[in-house]
Amino acid sequence: MKHNPDDRRDNVDKIQFNINHTIRNMELAEEMIAKTDNEQTRRELKEKNKRRRQALNGMRAEIRDEALAKKNNYQE
Repeated sequence: MKHNPDDRRDNVDKIQFNINHTIRNMELAEEMIAKTDNEQTRRELKEKNKRRRQALNGMRAEIRDEALAKKNNYQE
């Protein structure tokens, strides 16, 4: 059985897609927070957005690393 080689050429695009998707989810959650009177729902959405902000920090660091690797033709 052959293993597929590690193809990192589209990693930057995939990470950027995930960043955009996460930001959109945060915006939708903020809209829900503004509309709901349910304190538990508000609290849960705020917690989710807190985790999303942390994830964004990680994704942004990862995209910088991948962009640099791409620029260097994935040479270590």
